[in-house]
Amino acid sequence: MVIYNQMQDLFNQALGFDWDSGNIDKNLIKHKVTNQECEEAFFDLDAFVTEDVSHSTAEPRYQLLAKCKKRYLTIYFTYRRNKIRIISARDMNKKEKKRYETI
Repeated sequence: MVIYNQMQDLFNQALGFDWDSGNIDKNLIKHKVTNQECEEAFFDLDAFVTEDVSHSTAEPRYQLLAKCKKRYLTIYFTYRRNKIRIISARDMNKKEKKRYETI
């Protein structure tokens, strides 16, 4: 289910991104994705967001499929205290890239 339109309000209300010691370098170390690339992906007009129901036990989580200048990214995130908190960011797999390009 694409819920990008519903997320527009959250994006517009977001006061920025929540980077702390728990996630500041995690994606760079694990997947070679910079924080700048993560933030840039949220401005992709062709991006779309779906609920990540299987991982939303403690709080609502979402999956963003988006493109930044250099690559296609899959980003899992939540919305905490008026900020977007990136949980995980990595390159899209083939199935996700096909889905992104067909919607």
